[in-house]
Amino acid sequence: MKFSPVKSCAALVLVAGCMRLPNPAPPAVPADSAKTAAKDTTPPPTADGQPAPKPYDKVILPTAKTRRGMFVTHWIADKLYFEIPKEALNQDMLLVGRYTKTQTPLGAFDGYGGDEFIERLLRWERRDNRVLLRVPRFDVTADSTLPVAQAVESANMSPIIAVFPVEAYGPDSAPVIEVTRLYTSNTPEFAAVGVDDKRSFLEKVLAFPDNIEVEATQTGMPMNPQPGAPPQVRSVIAHWSMVRLPKHPMLPRLADDRVGYFNTTQVDFGRAEQKSVTRTFITRWRLEKKDPNAAVSDPVEPIVYYIDPATPDQWKPWIKRGIEEWQPAFEAAGFSHAIVARDVPKNDPDWSPEDIRHTVVRWLPSTVENSVGPHVHDPRTGEILNGSVRMFHNILNLQRDWYFTQVASLDPRAQHLPFPDSLMGRLLQFVVAHEVGHTLGLPHNMKASSMYPADSVRSATWVHKMGHSPSIMDYARFNYVAQPEDHIALEDLVPRVGPYDRFSIMWGYSPVPTAKTSDDEKPTLDKWARMQDTVPWYRFSVNGERGTDPGEETEAVGDGDATKSTAAGLKNIRRIVPMLIPATITPGNNNDDLNEMYDRLVQQWSTEINHVVNVIGGSYAQEKGGSQPGARFTPLPRARQEAALRFLQENVFETPMYLLDRKVLARLEPYGAMSRIRSAQEGVLGGVLSDSRLQALIEYETMAGGDAKKAYPLRAMFHDLQSGIWRELARPKVTIDPFRRNLQAGYVQQMIAKIAPPSPAPMPFFMMMQSSAADIGALAREQLVELDAQVQGAIPRAANMETRAHLRAIHVKLDAVLNPNRR
Repeated sequence: MKFSPVKSCAALVLVAGCMRLPNPAPPAVPADSAKTAAKDTTPPPTADGQPAPKPYDKVILPTAKTRRGMFVTHWIADKLYFEIPKEALNQDMLLVGRYTKTQTPLGAFDGYGGDEFIERLLRWERRDNRVLLRVPRFDVTADSTLPVAQAVESANMSPIIAVFPVEAYGPDSAPVIEVTRLYTSNTPEFAAVGVDDKRSFLEKVLAFPDNIEVEATQTGMPMNPQPGAPPQVRSVIAHWSMVRLPKHPMLPRLADDRVGYFNTTQVDFGRAEQKSVTRTFITRWRLEKKDPNAAVSDPVEPIVYYIDPATPDQWKPWIKRGIEEWQPAFEAAGFSHAIVARDVPKNDPDWSPEDIRHTVVRWLPSTVENSVGPHVHDPRTGEILNGSVRMFHNILNLQRDWYFTQVASLDPRAQHLPFPDSLMGRLLQFVVAHEVGHTLGLPHNMKASSMYPADSVRSATWVHKMGHSPSIMDYARFNYVAQPEDHIALEDLVPRVGPYDRFSIMWGYSPVPTAKTSDDEKPTLDKWARMQDTVPWYRFSVNGERGTDPGEETEAVGDGDATKSTAAGLKNIRRIVPMLIPATITPGNNNDDLNEMYDRLVQQWSTEINHVVNVIGGSYAQEKGGSQPGARFTPLPRARQEAALRFLQENVFETPMYLLDRKVLARLEPYGAMSRIRSAQEGVLGGVLSDSRLQALIEYETMAGGDAKKAYPLRAMFHDLQSGIWRELARPKVTIDPFRRNLQAGYVQQMIAKIAPPSPAPMPFFMMMQSSAADIGALAREQLVELDAQVQGAIPRAANMETRAHLRAIHVKLDAVLNPNRR
């Protein structure tokens, strides 16, 4: 999938709906006091030899620290007891385990405070004088009134995590069980590490009306050690939230491939379609209007994000803005003040950032240059219960480098390091808004940035109104297409919540008042989705496009015409190269920033160039649903593909000397420029010659039925590519410089691989279907036969020994492959 990496509830759904066993209740007792309960509810010894429950006051001692909520919790010395009221038995619950404190390697991605280590569905059941803890399942279902529901239930018995003897009965016959071992021993479904129970103990226990919060120190070996790292004992403080799933499930909204949402799936065996039906529901927060009759109303409960107090103070206001940047999107869905940012309450000992009720934007002391926005949802309906934005400290460094290498030529603030806080804060706001989008249910939409005309992203009025990408969920960073003469406002160089984001929130969150079921909503949702036909920037990424759509790029701006946009982007890179030394070299500083920024600038060059590569053999994609007319995939016209290859010849295969600034390189290395250029050129060449791209060219020509305007034949592409890379052979005096000799040697090596690829390992049939088409090798051979003749003819015209030696070496290599029997 294309979606940024986010935790799903797939790990929760192990097995489903168990058959209910006989569950006789102990004798009823008055609820006036614990002593009365203990006296009157003690049953006789059990027939199976299990110890009989004790009197209540013999188990729950006066020294107990008792909290009342969903369960009554009793913490006595080093033991934890749950007193489970009748209404909490046989109820669906969700367990989420997160770290509170850890010791995490500096560059690790996981294992920080707030990171999730376990997620499980739970259900507590009483059987005689025992309580069973099971893991239910919701991904297989059928209407309980149908006969097939019995088969579904019988095939999906819920596994048992643990069995607890009833220690006593409390008021209203509530079983009291000791659960300490769940948190301090090696119970796999709860453990944060491989637990040593002698070095593990309880830290905190809290009870609330719909959730229980427990913390414990666990010591032991890591559950998922770093590859290659020596075994090392680890101590963590782990936090478990056990939350009751909503008693009244939210009406789930059916997913639609035309509008992007994370989702949860169920296989329904009770539908009328005469087959098992996979039902996919979007994940979203439950928002209900205080005033259902108002076009725009405050919600009954807003979505609240707390800002980690460990966040550096100068960034907190910008993080708040990133959260609340989504408010206009919810207003379009009919909700005012739907999403709000708050500081953590002060002097509240029961408040915890790991509590499942609290969504927190975390600040993590990591060298990882990233941020993520996972969420937790109810697998029955897709209702989001909790979000968690994780901001790794070195996201600051990544934003600095990206902003400099993309738009330093447009923003004077970025031409000297470090950036002012006002600029860095704005870049953090952008990152937070993107990750908050994930916690609202939205995946990446790489299609978005190609939905604006390339000329529009250079229009100051357009960009001010619409942004340079319709979606902050795209990987469109900063407007590198804009030119100094466009006079685009500095604020408009940074992405923001855009038209697609407002559309998708409207589609996913707007109530459909007349709908009683998910199926009732479908006509309205389909009508909304069809708005994409007339408003292209409402469109979403297309499933199954297999990387053929040059508008589905990452790190792209203006990729509706990647060739034109990249031409503009390279102009900015040319302008930025001379800025490298003034920006990074200051008194007392070394060359590390210069080295890093130069490498990042070359990476930016490569990224933009590869957007053009994908035009060759590309096809335009638009997701269609139901009876929507038109194709989902349409090959690009031949003229666009030919123009893309010409662009690569002129800007890549002709050595980009502006990247080889002598002043910069003299501070970085004694030599290595040729290797840098060769590596970059061969990477682009490998992209042009990828088997999947070549197969697409063959198939598009076949399906075009001989229409020369529609298809770019593979033989023509091979000819154009080879003619450009070997253009020197047509000159009366043949001179080839070292950069071009490297490129040509790399070309020959890659083309030879098309004729005689390495012997493949045995592979499944479905993978064989994806292997190289026969025409690729045959046409590649013809090209090299032609090249060998041209090379032999050029050898006498070589203007210097280096060129002559190069040509002779190429001939020898080609002859060995083309005429193996003569050797």
